[in-house]
Amino acid sequence: MPTSSDPNAAVAAGDGVRLDADNLVQSVAARIQSRFAEEASGHDWHHIHRVWRLARKIAVAEGARLDVVELAALVHDIADWKFHGGDDAIGPREAERLLREEGAGNDLVEPVVEIVATISFKGAGVRQPMRTLEGQCVQDADRLDAIGAIGIARCFAYGGHAGRLMYDPEVPPVLHATADAYKTAKGTSVNHFYEKLFLLKDRMNTATGRVLAQERHRYMASFIERFLEEWNVGEGSEPEKHLISASRVTDMRGDPVACDAQVLWGVRGPAKRL
Repeated sequence: MPTSSDPNAAVAAGDGVRLDADNLVQSVAARIQSRFAEEASGHDWHHIHRVWRLARKIAVAEGARLDVVELAALVHDIADWKFHGGDDAIGPREAERLLREEGAGNDLVEPVVEIVATISFKGAGVRQPMRTLEGQCVQDADRLDAIGAIGIARCFAYGGHAGRLMYDPEVPPVLHATADAYKTAKGTSVNHFYEKLFLLKDRMNTATGRVLAQERHRYMASFIERFLEEWNVGEGSEPEKHLISASRVTDMRGDPVACDAQVLWGVRGPAKRL
């Protein structure tokens, strides 16, 4: 049964046995808020809270089961592989542990853990379909928070946290063909737009997600155009080449890995494919 919990309400943990989904959602939210309050890589409580609100909005529009959506949104980053040596199993395992500690039954634990296990982007050439409508809603919400103005800020926040260069025109973006190649990549923050963020608009699962992604994508593409224009000031025709590449990414259709990599970059040669 859908829950009526409000992601905008004050979060407080309850005591004792969880008698309904609302109490469970609020208790899980309180634990996640406490755990991620000081996180500084862009994967903090505020990111999770935004994904929670977005996922709920999408779920209502798409007719998904809200209790599963809300819980999955809250625990989707509980142990991201990026911060655990590339371990894909730790996130689902930690999500299950927390949910069972809170008294959740298998009818909630199993679908939520499946979503956590399959939510992450793993490279331009890696397709991992999200099986359930609930998972599609949460994945779309997570991807929406990776693009637009918030996505820009989060990209550079994570890049700084990970010690990555902001930009290097001599280092082209890479369209990673495997999850292992994506996980071990050390590209610049600007490259991340080409390697992932510009691809997300066309990888939304739901009609609602696709609509919400349009303006965020346009804003993000215009930012990169302006960034490259300012970076290349005084370098003759170089800015124009960058601007063309960014605008073509905006209009790109189809499978990005199959596209001409020169369209994606167009300055220092084609993007590498691993």
